[in-house]
Amino acid sequence: MKLLHKEILIAKHLQKSVFKNSAIYSITFFIGVLLLFAAFSGWDNYKSQNETSEKYQHQSREDWLKNPDKNPHRMAHYGNFAFRKSTSLSVFEFGMEPFFGNAIFLEAHKQNTANFSEAGFSNSMLRFGEISIAMILQILLPLLIFFVGFNSVAYERENGTLKILLTQGITWKQLLFGKILGITSVVMLLFVPTIMVLVLIWLTLQNFTISADETIKLLLFIVFHFIYQMFFCIISVLVSASGKTSKKALVSLIGIWLIFTIILPRTTQAIGAYLYQAPSKIQFNSDIEKDILKQGDSHNPNDVHYKAIKDSLLTVYKVDSVEKLPFNYSGFIMTEGERISSNIYNKHLEELLKIYKKQNSFSKAISFINPYIAMKNLSMGLSNTDYDSYIDFQKQAEQYRYNMAQKMNGLQIKYISNKKPGPNDKPLTIDKKHWADIEEFHYEPKGVREVLKTEIIAVISLLLWIILLFVLIKIAAKNLKAI
Repeated sequence: MKLLHKEILIAKHLQKSVFKNSAIYSITFFIGVLLLFAAFSGWDNYKSQNETSEKYQHQSREDWLKNPDKNPHRMAHYGNFAFRKSTSLSVFEFGMEPFFGNAIFLEAHKQNTANFSEAGFSNSMLRFGEISIAMILQILLPLLIFFVGFNSVAYERENGTLKILLTQGITWKQLLFGKILGITSVVMLLFVPTIMVLVLIWLTLQNFTISADETIKLLLFIVFHFIYQMFFCIISVLVSASGKTSKKALVSLIGIWLIFTIILPRTTQAIGAYLYQAPSKIQFNSDIEKDILKQGDSHNPNDVHYKAIKDSLLTVYKVDSVEKLPFNYSGFIMTEGERISSNIYNKHLEELLKIYKKQNSFSKAISFINPYIAMKNLSMGLSNTDYDSYIDFQKQAEQYRYNMAQKMNGLQIKYISNKKPGPNDKPLTIDKKHWADIEEFHYEPKGVREVLKTEIIAVISLLLWIILLFVLIKIAAKNLKAI
């Protein structure tokens, strides 16, 4: 403690001077109210979305099971629904969730995209973004830190006390660390209790039933946001120390805040989309349709591609008609058609995802010059509200769709006769008990290891920023002047 004695004294002095200003209490109260509002609105949104998703997921399942005896291929076209439930950490970080769909209709031969996003049912306020806990911690709190720290050193220079402090044996390094410690303590005194209350509310609303994975994600969410706040504490002191006056320091800090939180994120997104242009949804679907048509139509018995398959089957089984095959020919062809169409779709999807990956990689690279982007990406990843989580949901839904379609095709191959029924015969069907062979869809969000692996650039950039700032403190301590 002796080593930090002077730094602690400087920190306590700054802390007292900050709390002498009555405006700090008003600002703190305002941000505290916003945090509580964000917590309850986030929970309400999470609860209502999950209740809706769970309700319709079960309803879809019941409708599927209630189907009467039917041809399995008709069941494949009847289809099913996949719903994506929100994770509990989406209470803190909404991310891209309001703008992405949470339901996909699953049917044979066709891959649909997610629909029913929150934005589709919300008012125009959503266009301006929602107030979330993460937004307050990432945008508003840094601004408050700048208002607390803009005159931390510049004011000492203006009123002449800086020179006195330095002549009394206090080094620049001690002064800078003392001021940083002081601003950090102010922020912690004001907001640690609030964060604790928010976490307690979050746990209470869930009846304290959270998984180990969610617990680790929550702890990482808090720790990285603390590191992020430390960055702004250090920046405010360095700018204040290098500024001739408090006014100039404040203007510089507001400029930095605008660049980090508003200008760079918007610019980065626009540049990424310009450099790596993705096809429109219409173009994407059109290209898939063209490639599928080139491969043939599994519903057309005279199609060249599938006629070749028919001829080879007749040769292998030494029969002269498909009716004499020991399995259902139509089911076999549908299985092949599903495999071909799925491969074509997945090929086009992978190409599209490569473009989006390049766009996102550009954004992630910018996090090395903008910690806000790094923190935002990491925050969304931990709460499973990022783009990768949305794609993961689509992939899980597509795998479920493909398995469902092929299972129905397999039932057709096994149980449906090749002989077409006459006009007075009963339609070819199988027992409805087979519908239960298809399990209900359940979305599994990415675990913490996978999230950290995906967002490793964000983690590295945040840590590098802190290291860089401490290096700058060391350099500044050698070069700063009292006047």
